[in-house]
Amino acid sequence: MISMPPSERDLHAYVDHQLSDADRRLVETFLATNPQVAAQVRAWQQDAQALRAALSGALQQPSNPNLDPAVIRQRLKRQSRRHLASAAVLLIAVSVGGFSGWQAREMTLASPQLPMTDALQAYRLIAQQGILPADYKAGDDGDMQGWLDRYFTRANRLPNLSGAGFKPASGRLLSTEQGPAAMVVYENQGGQKISFYVRPPGPKNFLLPRGSRSDGDLQAEYWSGGGYNYAMVSPADTAAAQMLKQTVQF
Repeated sequence: MISMPPSERDLHAYVDHQLSDADRRLVETFLATNPQVAAQVRAWQQDAQALRAALSGALQQPSNPNLDPAVIRQRLKRQSRRHLASAAVLLIAVSVGGFSGWQAREMTLASPQLPMTDALQAYRLIAQQGILPADYKAGDDGDMQGWLDRYFTRANRLPNLSGAGFKPASGRLLSTEQGPAAMVVYENQGGQKISFYVRPPGPKNFLLPRGSRSDGDLQAEYWSGGGYNYAMVSPADTAAAQMLKQTVQF
């Protein structure tokens, strides 16, 4: 159970629907008697709703550069870690027109000679650093494939890595210059993590040949199929990385 008054982490969890019913009621009771905090929480909720609405139709539309408001909130709280933001090349942009949400550039402006750099950076932000909270957890209803199918109906099935001891644990929606993306994080009992990343190939339909590459401490296996680009990312020089190279299911 959360402590009272709720911390900022608790309030973000409330906005992202990650609290239990009992904790949610505690937060709502607190907000009812703290109008200033309640106003801030409502603003976060409005940002989140605007993003959800944008993502819901974006899969059939041109690329949408809008990032989740949680990304922006976390970045503003981490000014002392600008090297991380620079590495991810998350650039805050001024909102335009009547759109009230935040807008930003893609996490990377990497050259096309470096495929799926966004997948590697998403792994660092989500699986390693834990900066971005999950949109969906496998424990919610146990159907990670069903969650992914809501947004990527024609994409390949999630790789079955149960033989190597890895199971889908959480999912996160993202936005790239090519269009909406998603990352599913697999975990084993030892806490090791592998990610499955999917996004469209972009307006130029830049599909990828099957390949692999290393980036610092990470290894990526990438390919294309069903009109999407994919990557499986894991820490390099580990049993998990060796398992990915030997897996033929994706």
